[in-house]
Amino acid sequence: MTLSEIIAAGINPALALLPAGMDTAEARLLLLAIGLQESRFEHRRQLVGNPPRPTGPAKSFWQAEQGGGMVHGVRLHAATRAAAAQLYQVRGVPARDAAIWDAIEHDDMLAAGLARLLLWSDPLPLPEVGAEEASWALYLRTWRPGAYARGTPAQRAELRAKWSRNYALAVDEVAG
Repeated sequence: MTLSEIIAAGINPALALLPAGMDTAEARLLLLAIGLQESRFEHRRQLVGNPPRPTGPAKSFWQAEQGGGMVHGVRLHAATRAAAAQLYQVRGVPARDAAIWDAIEHDDMLAAGLARLLLWSDPLPLPEVGAEEASWALYLRTWRPGAYARGTPAQRAELRAKWSRNYALAVDEVAG
C-alpha cells in the first residue's frame, strides 16, 4: 500500500473520528514513519521464522500485539479510553482485547486510530516535524520494539538507520 493510499483509507478517516486536536502534521508524520518502520505498509501480520511467514504475535500495519499498548493499553488508559471506545463502537468491534486485535489485522481505520491514541498516551508532546531523534525516542518509548531491545549493537544501528530512511519518506509525504 502506498503512503497516499494508507492516508486515504486509514489515517484520514481515523483522525476524523478522534478529537480535533489529535489531527496534526506531527501525528500524521509519526503514523507514517512508524507504519513504514513496522511493516512498510505491506504486512498486516508480523513475519516470523525462516523463511518468514505471517504468523507472529503482532497485527496491523502498525504491528500491535494483543497485550500491548495499541490494543490493551489505549483501551484502559485514562487519556485514551473514551476515544478508543468511540472507535470500537463506530467500527462495530467489541471492546475486548482479542476482538480488537483480530479486527486491526484488516481494519486500517481502527488500527490507525489506535496507533494515534497510543502516541497520545505518551506524556510528552509530539516532536516537531523534522525532529527525527526525538521522534525515534518517542517510537522506542511507545512501541517498544523487541528487535531493538534484544538486538546487538549492529542490529540496533541498522534499525536506527532504517528509521532515518522511513522518517525522511514520511516527512516528504507530510510536507509535500
